Amino acid sequence: MSSLHSTVKAMVFDTFGSVVDWRGSIVRDLTRWGNENGFQADWTVFAEQWRSMYQPSMEACRSGKREFTVLDVLHRESLDVLIEQYGLSKMTEAQREHVNKVWHRLDGWPDSVGGLARLKSKYIIAPLSNGNISLLTDIAKYTGLPWDLNLSTEVFRCYKPQPESYLGVCHALRLDPSEVMMCAAHNNDLLAAKNCGLKTAFWPRPTEYGPNQTDNLVATEAWDVVAKDIRDLATQMGV
Repeated sequence: MSSLHSTVKAMVFDTFGSVVDWRGSIVRDLTRWGNENGFQADWTVFAEQWRSMYQPSMEACRSGKREFTVLDVLHRESLDVLIEQYGLSKMTEAQREHVNKVWHRLDGWPDSVGGLARLKSKYIIAPLSNGNISLLTDIAKYTGLPWDLNLSTEVFRCYKPQPESYLGVCHALRLDPSEVMMCAAHNNDLLAAKNCGLKTAFWPRPTEYGPNQTDNLVATEAWDVVAKDIRDLATQMGV
């Protein structure tokens, strides 16, 4: 482990699910907002369905079927479909935009801010997320995430797990891939990063998708670091 401490210069983080609790945050926010504005729905199912449209919407960009489109726009397209399905078509444009920006108002997991602050004392820390720059900036301000800089895949006009995402961040930081650690609660994200030569760190978020989650409960590969959470990751990385 001590070799990692000296080799790694930057640690980049998946954000949705790994650092912030998208499901719980959206359910809490929209439940409160819906009650205040007269819109009723099963917001838990709503949030889960919305998230289920995330990968298919990005795949259209990854496959070249459409040009690169930022996540805020993809989220809004999915939201408009759900609004019709849930009989919420009386929402005004301003209300739809407010709901769409719930992705900008996500709470961190309890260990996130403190763990990141410790890591920041030694390493460059940044998100490497499919969220667009304005979204990630708003989350950081809202939640208090102490990033050194915001690194969205928007900068590279691609979406993870495309290799350009991981190699792009290394190029932007002028670091060799071996000097950058991809940190995430998702094994597939780490595998793509590992295949690009990055170091890897995993911790589970067993309730990201609710109490019946079955994926990403444990590390499926021999990642460079397997931690309990971001605080434990900081401990294992010597800070």
